[in-house]
Formats: sequence, C-alpha cells, structure tokens
Amino acid sequence: MKELEFECETGNYHTFCPISCVSWLYQKIENSFFLVIGTKTCGYFLQNALGVMIFAEPRYAMAELEEGDISAQLNGYDELKKLCLEIKKDRNPSVMVWIGTCTTEIIKMDLEGMAPRLEAEINIPIVVARANGLDYAFTQGEDTVLAAMVQRCPSSSTFNDLVLFGSVPGPVATQLDLELKKQGISVKGWLPSQSYSELPNLGEGVYVCGVNPFLSRTAATLMRKRKCELINAPFPIGPDGTRAWIECICSALGIEAKGLKEREEKFWNNIEDYCKLIRGKSIFFMGDNLLEVSLARFLIACGMIVYEIGIPYLDRRFQFSELKLLEETCNKKGVPIPRIVEKPDNYNQIQRIRELQPDLTITGMAHANPLEARGMNTKWSVEFTFAQIHGFLGARNILELVTRPQRRNASLSEKNNLLINILN
Repeated sequence: MKELEFECETGNYHTFCPISCVSWLYQKIENSFFLVIGTKTCGYFLQNALGVMIFAEPRYAMAELEEGDISAQLNGYDELKKLCLEIKKDRNPSVMVWIGTCTTEIIKMDLEGMAPRLEAEINIPIVVARANGLDYAFTQGEDTVLAAMVQRCPSSSTFNDLVLFGSVPGPVATQLDLELKKQGISVKGWLPSQSYSELPNLGEGVYVCGVNPFLSRTAATLMRKRKCELINAPFPIGPDGTRAWIECICSALGIEAKGLKEREEKFWNNIEDYCKLIRGKSIFFMGDNLLEVSLARFLIACGMIVYEIGIPYLDRRFQFSELKLLEETCNKKGVPIPRIVEKPDNYNQIQRIRELQPDLTITGMAHANPLEARGMNTKWSVEFTFAQIHGFLGARNILELVTRPQRRNASLSEKNNLLINILN
C-alpha cells in the first residue's frame, strides 16, 4: 500500500485577503450587514474584488481607519457608533458583523470590548470576527466568522440532532438535506443559517459535520466551547466524496446507509462525457483556497494524474477522513500518490511545473497569466470557491471548470484549421 507523504516549504501565502469572505457570506445570511474595519488598502481591495456586485446592493461597508484612529487620537467607540447608527437607519439589519483587519490587530483595537456595549445601545446583535490577512487562505475568513457565530447559537442538549456547518448556496443546501432525508436523517440546522434568527441549537449530544475543508477553527469551537460531537468525514465533493460523507453521518447516527452505491454509480455515468476528456491528463495544484485535497481526490477518481497538491495550510485532524479517502482512491486506481506540499514556495513550484509540463495547473489569479504566457493551461482556483461544487450534482460543475481550457483550445484549433482551409 502506498502512503501519503507530506512536505512543507517556506513560501509566502499567495492568496486573497480573508476579508473577501464578505462577498459570499452577506448573500448567504439574509438581512445581515458586514462592516470591514481597516485602512484604505482594505477598501481598495473590496472595491476591486467585489465591485462586480455593485448592482446587487451589497450589504457591506468599510469603516476606514485614519491616522487619528491609528495613533489613538480619536475615540474608536464613538466613531463606530456613528457609523453603526447610520447603518441601522438605512438598513436596519438583523445582525451586524464587524470584520477586523490586520490594522485592528496591530493597533490592538478592542473590538470585542466595544461590541457588547454598542450592541446594547443600538439594539442590534454585533458579531466580531477577525478575518484578517494573518490567516493562511482567503477562505478562512468564513471560518473566523462562523467560529464567532457559534457562540451566539442557542443552547440545546437534544441527542442525535444533526447540524451542518459551512456556507453553500441555497440550492446546494437543499440538495444535501434531501440526500440525508433519503437515509431517514433530518438536518436540524445549518451554520450559517439563512436568517440570523434561525441559528441552530448547539450543545452536548448534538452532532455536527462540515461541508468545507477550511473550517477547522469552527469545528474546534463547536467541540470545545459547545461540547458538540464532530463527525469527521470526507467532504461532499464529487460522487465519491458525497457518498462517503453521507455514509460517515449515517454511521455516527447508527443508521444503515441504503442505496448509496447505486446512486454514486448513477452520477459517475452522468459525468462520463467529461471524464473521457480528462482521463489520463495531468494536473498540478499550486495551492490557494484549501479545497485542493478534495478536488485532487475527485479528479484522481475521474482518471486524472495529480502531480502535486499545493495547499497553504493543512489541518490533518480536520481533513483526516479526506486524506484517508485520497490514499484509498490512489491505491484503488493504481496511480502514484501525489506530493502534498504545505505552504509551497511558488518559485520552486514553477520550476517543477516547467519540468513536469502538466496539462492543467490550478492556481491563484496572480500566477495564471504568467503561466499562460509560457504556454501552460491554467484555471483560477477562486472559481471553485464560488461555483456550486458540492453534492452529487456539483461534480459536473467541477468538471465543467476543469475541462474549459481543453475545450477552448480544441475550439480555437478547429477555427484556425477552418480559416486556413478558407484562405487556401
């Protein structure tokens, strides 16, 4: 049996800032308002990264720290109070989330101390989350927010209740709920919930299971602070991962899973047209959003060869079942187990990419164009963060993204040949 091998380099974290989590969380939590407390640089980032959503009337804003704030010449509480009263007047949100940035960490801004006092004054719940650039990956911004929200959930000691945690679009949450319902399991709540007033009951005897691999802080908070039982499962990405995720939940709740083998096989048949395109092709993950292990495992099951799984940070306890399934998948397919490189050095990675010449490289946006200029096919890793990739149905969306460069090149080649024939 081949075993997983882990390496750690000393590269920088070439990822977005975690405050970008605002872009998907404000859409998930209805009538919420996210206030990012930082400098003009944070504002420029939000404006550029999230500007495409301007017509959707996004429920977030910047509280820009000026020189007077940073040098403690201004009263931070009074300034935030003015801004929050204005937000209450204009939007009257059900909950306000303060997102602390690197600057609030550096100047030791006491957001946790100010929030309860201001919450009592304006009568709106205020959740403080320090989703700053000190985290490893931009997706961990959600982890920080959800870990903070865990403390706001009502208490319950109901045994065998199941709560799922992780932000996914409404249709995906409904799909996963229905898959579990087929096994006789009723999901008692989601974190985050669609509405802040519907946060799930948590406590001893409540089972919790994650849907995303970047939520290790939330998992730890659920276990340590709320005494919940964590179901350690692979993540519901791909037919294989979704089946394993459901099986682990069934096993934890003492339920015999039924019909999953046939259901998984059905969805493998549904994506065979895509699998034919990538079978035998090679792929290289540079590391960006912490979804790399799950995506690599699924693509290996599809028949791809994964040269390297770069990942900014790997919590081996939270991803234990996912790593085990990756190992089993490689041995089952009879392919080499890819290198798993934590905190990869991108300079070294580029040398390896030049040597290995993968058919596709999954990378952050910063490296996509330089690699394309050198004749490499790339795909932005951030696209997998925003696409509906979970559950049995999400597998097709993953393969749609993975095969797009290949299909684009084939289309261009066909058009070029047609043009040559016309000119001749």
